[in-house]
Amino acid sequence: MQAFRELVDAHKDASLTLACSILKDPMIAEDAVQATFIKVYQKLHTFGQKSKFSTWLYRIVVNTSYNVLKQQKKFVDLDAVGNVQEITDLGNGNSKEQDQKKYIHQALDALKPDEALVLRLFYLYEHKITEIQEITGFGKSKVKVDLHRGRNNMEQELKKLLGNEIHELL
Repeated sequence: MQAFRELVDAHKDASLTLACSILKDPMIAEDAVQATFIKVYQKLHTFGQKSKFSTWLYRIVVNTSYNVLKQQKKFVDLDAVGNVQEITDLGNGNSKEQDQKKYIHQALDALKPDEALVLRLFYLYEHKITEIQEITGFGKSKVKVDLHRGRNNMEQELKKLLGNEIHELL
């Protein structure tokens, strides 16, 4: 039990961020992550160590989040949900660093779920394209296209948020 607690502590923040990038609602994302860790606990014996544990775990987070998203689409228009609350601790960095993180997360939250997920995995968690394929179940070309479109859409979102100040902040 103690070892499992340590696994949860080590991966809960990243798992929540990934779930929120798909679900766009921190409360629903927390439920999805909780369900994920229950599944992981029940299926830990099936982990074959063919990949990193984090890759296996994030794959379950992604699958669970998309399943929840499918259920939510039946009942709620996700565009009507509104702005997502900030779920990432901005830390005790300087004001410019905090502003950068705030605007980056706001822009990511405005992107399509697939694009936001791929960008987070690639840039924030530094996964390789092959690992992203494994985590998401996307093909190599979809990962590359989502990265390309995500970068372009991210730039557009940052321009909307910051206007001419984009160059000063970044």
